[in-house]
This record gives sequence, C-alpha cells and structure tokens, in this order.
Amino acid sequence: MIIRTLVENTSSSENMGHEHGLSLYIETKTHKLLFDTGASALFIENAKLMNIDLSAVDIVVISHGHYDHGGGLKSFLQINSHAKIYLKKKAFEKHYSNRSNGEKVYIGLDQSLLPNDRFQLVGDHLTIDEELELFSAVKMNSLKSSCNRDLYMAVGKYIVPDNFAHEQNLIIKENENSVLIAGCAHNGIVNILEHYHKGKNNYPSHVIGGFHLCNPSANTSEDPTVVTEIGEYLLETRADFYTCHCTGIESYNRLKSIPGIKMNYVSTGSQIVI
Repeated sequence: MIIRTLVENTSSSENMGHEHGLSLYIETKTHKLLFDTGASALFIENAKLMNIDLSAVDIVVISHGHYDHGGGLKSFLQINSHAKIYLKKKAFEKHYSNRSNGEKVYIGLDQSLLPNDRFQLVGDHLTIDEELELFSAVKMNSLKSSCNRDLYMAVGKYIVPDNFAHEQNLIIKENENSVLIAGCAHNGIVNILEHYHKGKNNYPSHVIGGFHLCNPSANTSEDPTVVTEIGEYLLETRADFYTCHCTGIESYNRLKSIPGIKMNYVSTGSQIVI
C-alpha cells in the first residue's frame, strides 16, 4: 500500500503548494483511492507534479462536511467521470466556524453539487469490499478536543454546536495490516480507536490523519496535559501513527516526545509505504 499526501498545511517540497486542508492518494492491491480533496483544486496541481493520474481514481472518500476536506470535490468531478464518492448523509448539511469577532462563517461543502448520482450516501457503517470499510457513530466522549468549540451546524433555523455526525473514518485491510484513516478526528482520536477496538477486538496497525488538537480560528492548541494523556493512550495501542493538518505542530511535538510512541508527521509531497 502506498499513501501519498497531495495536500496538507505544510509542504516537504518548495515546488508544491500547501493549504489548510487534507488530501491523500492511496494505492492498494485493487484500488486507486482518494481520501478527501483539500480546500481547493490545489490537490490536482500537486498530483500532476507527483505524476499521479487522478482520472484513474475509482473511489473517493470524503471524511466530513468541511470545506478543507471537500472543497476540491467540484474540481475532481470535472477531471474524473467514473469514481464513486462515499460521504455521510449529513455531509452536505450546513456547517460554520466561529471567528474571533463572533461572526459565524460557512465552512460546509458546495451545495450546488447536489444532486449527483455518483454520491454514495453512507450510514453508520459500510463494508465496500474485502479491502475497504467505513464507520462512524462514534459515541464515546473521552478526551474530546476542546478545539471543537468554535465549530457549529445548522439545525432548522438555529445554529448550534456541531455534533460531528457527518464525520466518517476509513479502514483499509491489506495483507496483515489494518490502516485506519481519519480526516480530522473531531469525535476524538481516542474515541475513534475505542470504537474500532470494540468492533474488532484489536487495534489498527497504522493510523493516519489529523487529530484536531489545534484551533486555527483562535490560533490556540489543546491543553498540553490533555495532549499528553491522549499520547499515552495512543502509545498503548502499539500502532504506527502518521498525523498532520489539524493536529498542529505544537501538539504533534508533544505527542512525539512521549517515550516509545511511533509518531510521524506527513506533509504535502510525502509518501508512506505499508
């Protein structure tokens, strides 16, 4: 399995642009997969620089209904005519972020993309095939990030705190490996892993994605004691971790400082071989 980062907040090459967002290109034995599309069409430009043909992608997974993970979806539809796009039923509901001046800015997906028969609307769990599985409905509330506090959703005529029912996670099984990929882990990476463990009675071999331990709107990071507690839990799973995007560099450095933890950072242009 090869996982290449098309877009992330940082870049490993001065030739590749970066933005606040995430997009991963993944090749398995049977699929060419796109996990999220970043905030814009930048992932397409970076894919060209990396000699990746996105027209050959057969499956797209959108992790949740925020623009920094699905903002490039319209551009993808223009260059790829066949890939199925898996996203939660609630992903196209309206989502907002609270700015420092109190203004709530729309951060949801492009409503003009609806309806589209290529969209596969996913419930709480879906087994796509023997390699790919999607799950959500993460109910536990341990060590949930306080950095979610400026994120909201529309319910009727009201704007209320986001419950992240629009978020889903991907499992890729290949050989002896089970790779868990999370976009932002708004429901808490500890809770997501506990949900995984409850269903599988084990932990994934690898975990990739953002852990949402920073708040870009407020320019703050999660409480260091909470980050350490999260890291101590992650250590016990014995998984290999590759984090990025909304984890934030400060929280990443704290996680990585925990003795024995296998914690890495992925940036635009990087590659993971599993």
